[in-house]
Order: sequence, then structure tokens, then C-alpha cells
Amino acid sequence: MASVLRRVSFQNGLAKNHKSFAFATMSTQKTPQMLVAVVGVGLVGSEFINQLLSIPTESSPFRLVSLSSSSRTVYFEPANAITSIEKWKTILSESSEKPDYESLTAKLSSSISPSTKVAIVDNTSSDEIASLYPKWLKAGINVITPNKKAYSGDLRLYEEILSASKESGARFLNESTVGAGLPVISTLRELVATGDKVKKIEGVFSGTMSYIFNEFSTGSPDGPSFSSVVSVAREKGYTEPHPADDLNGFDVARKLTILSRTIGSSSLPSLQSFASVQTASLIPPALEGIPTGDEFLKRLPEFDAEFDQMRKDASKEGKVLRFVGVVDSVKGEVKAGLEKYSTSHPFATSLGGSDNIIMFHTERYSPRPLIIQGAGAGAAVTAMGVLGDLLKLL
Repeated sequence: MASVLRRVSFQNGLAKNHKSFAFATMSTQKTPQMLVAVVGVGLVGSEFINQLLSIPTESSPFRLVSLSSSSRTVYFEPANAITSIEKWKTILSESSEKPDYESLTAKLSSSISPSTKVAIVDNTSSDEIASLYPKWLKAGINVITPNKKAYSGDLRLYEEILSASKESGARFLNESTVGAGLPVISTLRELVATGDKVKKIEGVFSGTMSYIFNEFSTGSPDGPSFSSVVSVAREKGYTEPHPADDLNGFDVARKLTILSRTIGSSSLPSLQSFASVQTASLIPPALEGIPTGDEFLKRLPEFDAEFDQMRKDASKEGKVLRFVGVVDSVKGEVKAGLEKYSTSHPFATSLGGSDNIIMFHTERYSPRPLIIQGAGAGAAVTAMGVLGDLLKLL
């Protein structure tokens, strides 16, 4: 049986139990207050704010002092921090102030003291916001985010983030960039920090791809058409409005870039960005560049026979198809694409719905890998991972 990380169940319980988590000893210990500024109030951002504000005010060290959407912002002094789950949306919607990140940076950095820490939580997917991380870190502002852009984009930005964090001591935490609330990044960091040698990481990193191939390829030579499965996945909200944005494999490539950079091994290629990952897109060449999701789905059935043949070929070998990502330190490669796995493999037997599953093959976890599995998408679990990172700053 594969080794299983015991902390998975702990992390998955955080959303329900965080009211008591880490706060039981606060009555006997002096905990610095933490000023929190939230950028991005969409699905994940809203869920994060609700989880944060559900911590009882009398025991919470957090002070939610700022909220920013793409068009509005508010800022309050700590004594007047936002505390109401019911009112925060109204407070922001009634503001006439436009986002001003220069001003926000100045206000937060001037608030830092031995008894006060500050953090910006970026819940956007914005390249522009990600580019501000080095400046915030240099100013002593901790950065927490599920935004993959900074950690999987241009290598220079990533190196600037590392340098700024080292210079000021402010921390950047990005657990939810891979696996939503699953403890993937923190586990990898601990493996590396404690001297374990990571030989290979392989996994189903995309909730969308997980759902599609769990439905399409079960080990049987027959089943629903590929286009019909993709169409249902879109109807259920598992795909982007344009399914090609999932089928191109870029989301998996970004996550592999983050993992590869976290390992930091000289045996791995120095990825200039996620575009450097060997990624086998599932978009038929004839459908590249189709502008709308509707038109893409209308034409996708033209290629059902090709996908059906791949399913039949896998079935003849007693295998299933899975879209996986691999970071292989032994072979020195980072790749994403469609692979075949035995019907007895955990990638075939353990997955349901849009689950993620990640296997760590290391010197210590060998020959049986360490496995992390669970919901790898969704606002609630992603926000939980973000809140978990915030708790690490205490």
C-alpha cells in the first residue's frame, strides 16, 4: 500500500474547524496582530473573506483592513477593521475609491512593528498584481496567493521574489497554486528542507482533466464519446468557458513549473516559464485558434474517432488514459501529457469526479510513494488553503 500523508485529513478539516485551530493558547500567549489586505473578491476571494471573518473576533489576531476589486477599494485603520460577513460586500460596493497599490503599499508598510505584521492576499489571476510581489516583499509585506502567474511565469520575476523575501524576511506562501487546499507545496518544501531527495513527482493535477478521463476511460474499450464528456464537463462548470483553455494542458504546465522551482534541483531544466514545459496539448491541430467555446464544441465530434481509438488501444493493454504531469529529477525532464496506466494503478482506481492525486517518489518514500489525494478545485477548498497559509504567519 502506498504511503499516505497523515496531514491531508487535518488540512481538509481546517475549513470546518479553524475557529479553534491555533487559537486555543492565545489567552496565555501574546500573539502579534496581523493586518490583512485582500486583493480580488471573486469566487475564491469571497470565500476566503467569509472564512477569515468567521473566526471569532475576540480570539482572532487578524484585522481585515483593506478590500480591493478591479474597480473599487476600501481601507480602514485596524481599530475600525471589517468584521461583518454580512456587510463587507456592501462596504466595498459603496466605495468610490479606485485601487491604488502605491498607497496601499505605503499604508501597510508603515504599520509594521514588533507587535504588528501585515499581509496582502492576492486572490486574482492577474499578471499585473503578480508583478508587484517583489515590491511588497521588499517593503516587509507578506504575500499569500493562489495566483499561479508569479511562480510559473517569467523566471526573472520568480528570482526577484526569492531575493526580495530573503532581503526583508517577509514570506511568500502559495499552497493553493497546486492542488487547491491539498498540502502539496508545504509537503514538498518540507521534504526538500529536511534533506530528502525528490526523484519524481507525478500526478493528475487538473480537476478538469481528471473528470474528463475518469468518465471517458474506465478500462473498457467502449464508452461515451470524448466530445460528449467535454461538453458535460463544461455544463457542470468543470472547464473554462472555452474548453480549449483546459485541453491545451497549460494549467498543468504552470503547476509543474511551480513544483520544479520549489525542488530547485540542478538536475532539472531551468524553466524560463511554464511554456518551457514539454506539454502535449489535446487540442486537435485543426481546432487551434477557434475563437469561441461553442464553436469549438460543435466541431470537436469530428475527432471522436481518434480519441476512441486511443481508448481501445489502452484497453487492449489493460490500461486507462490519464492526463498527467511529471517532474522527473532522475531523467531531468518536466512534462505534461496523456499517458496510459494499469487499471490497478492508483490513477485508475482512486480518482473520482475532479479529484487530484499526486505521488512523491523520494529516497525516503521508496519504493512506495507518498500520495496526496482529494478535491483539487473549488472555491471552498482553495480558500481554505489560502487561509491555512495566513495561519502559518502567526
